[in-house]
Amino acid sequence: MKRVRNLIFVLGDQLSLSLSSLDGADPNHDVIVMCEVLEEASYVHHHKLKIALIFSAMRHFAAELRDRGFDVRYTKLDDPENSGSFTGEVMRAAKIMLPERIIATEAAEWRVLEAMGKWQGLLGVPVEMRADGRFLCSKADFQDWARDRRSLTMEYFYRDMRRRTGLLMNGNDPEGGRWNFDAENRKPARPELLRLRHPAFAPDNTTTEVLELVARTFPKNMGSTANFSFAVTRADAEEAAQAFVKDFLPNFGETQDAMLSGDPFLNHALLSFYINIGLLDPLTLCRQAEQAYIEGDAPLNAVEGFIRQIIGWREFIRGIYWSKMPGYEKSNVFGAERPLPDFFWTGDTDMACVSDVIKKTITNAYAHHIQRLMVVGNFSMLAGLNPYEVHEWYLSVYADAFEWVELPNVIGMSQYADGGFMASKPYAASGAYISRMSDYCDGCRYKVSQKTGDDACPFNALYWDFMDRNAAALSKNHRLAQVFSTWRRMDDDKKHDYRRSAAAFLEKLGDRQRV
Repeated sequence: MKRVRNLIFVLGDQLSLSLSSLDGADPNHDVIVMCEVLEEASYVHHHKLKIALIFSAMRHFAAELRDRGFDVRYTKLDDPENSGSFTGEVMRAAKIMLPERIIATEAAEWRVLEAMGKWQGLLGVPVEMRADGRFLCSKADFQDWARDRRSLTMEYFYRDMRRRTGLLMNGNDPEGGRWNFDAENRKPARPELLRLRHPAFAPDNTTTEVLELVARTFPKNMGSTANFSFAVTRADAEEAAQAFVKDFLPNFGETQDAMLSGDPFLNHALLSFYINIGLLDPLTLCRQAEQAYIEGDAPLNAVEGFIRQIIGWREFIRGIYWSKMPGYEKSNVFGAERPLPDFFWTGDTDMACVSDVIKKTITNAYAHHIQRLMVVGNFSMLAGLNPYEVHEWYLSVYADAFEWVELPNVIGMSQYADGGFMASKPYAASGAYISRMSDYCDGCRYKVSQKTGDDACPFNALYWDFMDRNAAALSKNHRLAQVFSTWRRMDDDKKHDYRRSAAAFLEKLGDRQRV
């Protein structure tokens, strides 16, 4: 038997050469363990493209490590000896390698980290669990920041992160005299014949093998492997990042909230996939964006908005996740229990906005943040869908969705199911918002200008019905004072029409009729 000094375990979202568990690793004495396991690939019905992205990127990362001289023990999903779980694979490797120690970087998700915490007792081998240094704010630092605060506001956290990193700072003051340029980043998009295309990467032999595996093993999962075009190597991910900074960052800001039926990507970065699995370093990416501003290649509002998403929102969300888990996933302040409609898996609905976003999700395993929040998320909350089922859907269908980042975004922000722990008000909107920020309403069967009735945009009646049925939980929210003042001033007949239209729609939804 081969006895090794350290058995280093690397997860599929830890594909970084700067990973803490690799710090001090010696190819002459240590063995790296990586594995594709059915338990992780099937605990929700992941999109085929999501599974393929992670597995292919893992295999390419293993090859990168081998090129650096490391012995990588890699278990493929269809290996007959595959135990099917991380714990099982660590036990198999330890039995063969007889390591003096097991080293791992702590998992980003509660469920996995809890399982890893049992390894030392199961194996009788010391297990060293290292913090994940790829995040800019440690769990302890976030707890220190959050302690004694009456509310956790991302904006103030973001300002502290700007000071900590020095990004877009002019001494102690924010560049441009303002911390946040979000007010300038809410313009609707216009179709452009010459909009540049985002980079696409043709599958190599390794990826092709993975695509065949995924298609064979997960035939009923959402999507198809036929249109796979993700970057799966560090070099290709860096090429995608460079293309974003050069070609799309200049216009990213003003159109980041816009939606166009014919363009699912617009000027969005399409880099969250690679950041979340470790192929791109978030701080390096922010420095590249900052440099574009310094050199006059991108405006401040675009660069600030992009950096805020990474060092502000992304880090804040992670802090919320580890502050509230376990149990946060069951939050349901409104008692919403309606099951997910079938069209969440097909896009087969007459609501043009919902249909387009879901069908694009089926094709791309992607939708940008406003489509996720203000179309699918908004509809889910207004219709009273069960927030846990909504969470599982988001976790399943988006290639960049990992629980630590997806769960708070859905439970706390999108569904307001935590009662306002994370967001200061529900992200609820009628059809007017969608009409203003998109072209979806132009060809929709429903009329956004019509408030009630069978032909009215369902978002209109659902919006007021949501506010009315949840008045006890929401009416004292100062940010909704104007909304409830408007509702109180409505005459009874108008209120009745809203309630009746919403009830008729929800009855059809419950009866699985086409809506």
